[in-house]
Amino acid sequence: MFDQCIKLKKSTIQYGPYNKRCYLMKLDPTDMPELIDEIDGLVKQNNLQKSFVKVPQSFVPQFLNDGYQVEATIPLYFGMEDGCFLGKFYDQERAKEHHQEQVDENLKLALAITPQDHPPKEVPSKFKLLQLGHEHIDQLVELYSRVFETYPFPIHDSNYLKKTMQTHVDYFGIFEGTQLVAAASSEKDRENGVAELTDFATLPEYRGKGFALNLLMEMEKKILKQDINLGMTIARANSAGMNITFAKAGYSFGGTLVNNTNISGKIESMNVWYKDL
Repeated sequence: MFDQCIKLKKSTIQYGPYNKRCYLMKLDPTDMPELIDEIDGLVKQNNLQKSFVKVPQSFVPQFLNDGYQVEATIPLYFGMEDGCFLGKFYDQERAKEHHQEQVDENLKLALAITPQDHPPKEVPSKFKLLQLGHEHIDQLVELYSRVFETYPFPIHDSNYLKKTMQTHVDYFGIFEGTQLVAAASSEKDRENGVAELTDFATLPEYRGKGFALNLLMEMEKKILKQDINLGMTIARANSAGMNITFAKAGYSFGGTLVNNTNISGKIESMNVWYKDL
């Protein structure tokens, strides 16, 4: 059901019918420029609607020449070089943002935030914030299954959570007693010193307590100890909450990925936020 991650030449991509896109997650520079045509062929062969790439700034002109558009930028993502997210649409209906007013309003609310005026609340004493281990995986699957009808990666799969926990992802959660009520993750790219702070989920009855900001602050502390100095996220543009949370934490807006991700039951646009930690 979920899209698959494979090597295309020496680069890493995710593609398939779930997100109806091809995502170049990690570019091997030796694959260029032939990789652009290979991605194009893969998209057409599988009747996908969008190609989405994350590449260093120096490769942007080659993708622009093939019909891509820059959707977001994170300064110095690749060491001394900016990281750029570009999209190319093969279905013009997918290129249209059908909720533009809502997306604009959510971004306006987030950009109006002054971080100094919104310090995180302390986690109430009856709750505890912990880094999660293998013993928490079943609870994590249950939480994500309750919160997200669909998600771009298989976080509802205990094997996926276990594998990523062993390799490059730290998961954190907030408990009331023995019940996991909120969670998030830090996906580490040690090669570039970047962490994607993502997978935020809070049970509906526990929202409004600022748990997402608590989790974000805790993850920042942990990744700084691991020599990771850049934090980023890709947040749902149609939902104000996470955009406001990252704005409160001092993140900067990098751009919007139009109709990019299958999340919460439909394809949605996503906002990129980043912060030099």
